[in-house]
Amino acid sequence: MDKLMEINGIINGFVWGTPMLVLLVGTGIYLTLRTNFMSIGKLGYILKNTLFKMFSKEGKGEGEITAFQAVATALAATVGTGNIAGVATAIAVGGPGAVFWMWISALFGMTTKFGEVVLSIQYREKTPDGRYVGGPMYYIEKGLKMKWLAYIFAAFGALAAFGIGNMVQSNSVAASLEVSFGISKLVTGIVLAVLSAIVIIGGIKRIGQVTEKLVPFMAAFYILGALYIIIVNISHIGEAFGLIFGSAFTGTAAIGGFAGSTMKIAMTKGIARGVFSNEAGLGSAPIAHAAATTDHPVRQGLWGVFEVFVDTIVICSLTALSIIMSGVWNSGATGSELTTLAFNEGLPGPGGYIVSIGILLFAFSTILGWAYYGERCAEYLFGPKINKLYRIIWIPFIVIGAIGGLNTLWDLADTLNGLMAIPNLIGVLGLSGVIIKLTKEFFASENKAARKNVNA
Repeated sequence: MDKLMEINGIINGFVWGTPMLVLLVGTGIYLTLRTNFMSIGKLGYILKNTLFKMFSKEGKGEGEITAFQAVATALAATVGTGNIAGVATAIAVGGPGAVFWMWISALFGMTTKFGEVVLSIQYREKTPDGRYVGGPMYYIEKGLKMKWLAYIFAAFGALAAFGIGNMVQSNSVAASLEVSFGISKLVTGIVLAVLSAIVIIGGIKRIGQVTEKLVPFMAAFYILGALYIIIVNISHIGEAFGLIFGSAFTGTAAIGGFAGSTMKIAMTKGIARGVFSNEAGLGSAPIAHAAATTDHPVRQGLWGVFEVFVDTIVICSLTALSIIMSGVWNSGATGSELTTLAFNEGLPGPGGYIVSIGILLFAFSTILGWAYYGERCAEYLFGPKINKLYRIIWIPFIVIGAIGGLNTLWDLADTLNGLMAIPNLIGVLGLSGVIIKLTKEFFASENKAARKNVNA
């Protein structure tokens, strides 16, 4: 076992190291250039057709769930403990400059996620029982004609889900609730498992119905708390942005309990936390988007841009600003402890509870989203007969994670999660021509329709 973990450590160092981060961000830069900076230049149009249509039940085209239910399921999986603990860790190790690099990874990651979603719709399939399934395994097989690589992605996804999407989440919740409310980790695990089972057993339609209500509520709950802290400390906002931009290229000298950082550390930690949080390039979210009701792949792709924008540019940034503006970023604390410290400083009393409840909601939603991802990957490998068995296996691992069991499996799952990116990025880059073609067709059609309306 020691030898296995030694090998895993080496592989993990690569998949979450500088070469992989360069590949992930490089793919985003390439697609951003190929689409003429569409995700940035057309951000207003994108928000108009996503944010302002979130609760619309109208949907043209075919699909299993609404466009927003699809993005809510994807956001449920991506908005997790990384938005609270991950951002804090990046600042604790890389300094405020890490936030700048987190933003950079998100700006290019928006186009990567857009491309993934476009391909997931373009190459999705309708099952005999009327379900819509898709994701990297389908566009790798049907687009690149590389079924062996699709199988590799699906195997990584089905196994990785038990770590990042299950045990790590339940453990974060259990640890937080034990500290804040004195609740036993076992009790937390059992309650989480029961609640998850009730939702997961209903499949994507039930998950979509729950996440479309849960995601806006949990995001608003946490965002309002963070905004209050920022408003209370508004006099420090100039200083905060000065620290973020000033130390992005120079690093940060040691201050207080902070050990100091270089530009390389700030860049690496910022990009890594950004990618880990919004999952752009990992290939997970396209699995949920494939079930959406839409009339064009690019229309659903716009929701992919929205997803990264909300996850990193909004929620992660609010966490970061709360930590920096409250003055606790160099306290020596890290992870959720640092975020809790910031919220307690800015909002004495309820601040810590907001973080604890935020972790609970974020982690619970992640468990729901990743249960679906893992199940779809398993179905691709073994057929629909595996679905019920996968759900049955999934539930007890929530309890195991909550009480801190199988840490070795967490480490292996973390590596598999990173490895998912390799076959996915091969698919995205190999099919980038399809993404560009569909994007040009869509906006040409939209512009033509807009001119027609003006002339009418």
